[in-house]
Amino acid sequence: MMMSLFLPLLLVSVLFMNSFSEVRGRKWKGEGTTQNLESIAIGRCYDYIRIVNPAVGEKNCSEIWEAFKSAFINKDPCSILPEDYELFINLSLHTIPANKSLFWENNQLLVNSFADRGRRYMSVGDTLFGFFGDFLNWCGQANSSGLDYESCPTTMECETNAVDSFWRMASITYAKHSSGEIHVLLNGSAVGGAYPQPSFFADYEIPNLQKDKISQVVIWVVDDIEGPDLDSCGIHSVKTLETRLKTLGYNVTCTDNYKSVVFLLCLDYPDNSKCALPSSAPAGQRGPISSDRGGSWNKLMFVSFVGFLFRFALV
Repeated sequence: MMMSLFLPLLLVSVLFMNSFSEVRGRKWKGEGTTQNLESIAIGRCYDYIRIVNPAVGEKNCSEIWEAFKSAFINKDPCSILPEDYELFINLSLHTIPANKSLFWENNQLLVNSFADRGRRYMSVGDTLFGFFGDFLNWCGQANSSGLDYESCPTTMECETNAVDSFWRMASITYAKHSSGEIHVLLNGSAVGGAYPQPSFFADYEIPNLQKDKISQVVIWVVDDIEGPDLDSCGIHSVKTLETRLKTLGYNVTCTDNYKSVVFLLCLDYPDNSKCALPSSAPAGQRGPISSDRGGSWNKLMFVSFVGFLFRFALV
C-alpha cells in the first residue's frame, strides 16, 4: 500500500522539479545572451568609429547601446519587432559608399574576408549597426530588466525574436541606403540553392532596394573549392533571382566562379586542382620537378602570386 502511494507522489515531484527547473533555467532551445554583451557591443562601437571606419564621424556609443537594449528589455522574447530597433538604427546610421554594397547568402565568413571590413566592399556586417551585433546573441525577459544568459528563442520557436528582428531591420536599412553598382555573392555549392527562399536577401533586401539609386546588380556565384557545383548563372535558383531582378527593372549581370573570390578561397587550398594556374612558360622550358624543394617552391610561388593578385588587382 505504501509503495503504491509512493510512486505517484514521486512522479508528481519529478514533474514539478522539471517544471520549476525550466522556469528558473533554460526556457528556450537557442543559446543564451553572449556573456559581457554590453562591454563587447560598446567596445565594438568605439572600435568602428575610431579604427575601422572613422569617416562615419562621432557617435555616442553609450546612447547607441541604450537604444539597442531598449528594443528587447522588459519584453516577451517572442514579441520583438524590427521596428523596435528604429531608434538604434537612427543613432548608428551612416552613409554606405556608392558601388560598395555586397549582399550575400550562405557564405558569411567568405564575405567578411572579401569585403575586408569595408575597405573593398561594405556588407551589412561592415556597417556600424551590423558590426555592432555581428555573431552575438541576446534576449531579454518579460517583466525583467535583465538579460537571459541561459537561453533565447530560436527562429523555429518564434520568428519575432530579438536577434532575427534585429537583422531584419538591419537588412532593410542596408538595402534602402545602397546605391550605384551593387554586388551579390552567392554560394553555388549550397544545398537548396544559391538563392534561397525565404531568406533575408529575398524577403527584406530586394524589396527595399531603391531602384532609382541602383545602376546595376552584379551577381557572383562561387562554388566552394572542395564543394559540388549545384547552382550557376542562368539555371536553377540563380535563374529565378535573375528573372526577379530583371522583372523589377534592374540591369543584371552574372558571373560564375568570379576569379577574385576564387583566388581568395585558393589561399586555403593551394594544392587543389581548381586552384592550378596555367603556366605561361614556353613548352621547351617546362619540365617535371625533380625534388621536393622544387615542389615546395612552386607552392610558395603560387600562394605569393595569388596574394599579389588579390591585393593589387581587386582594390
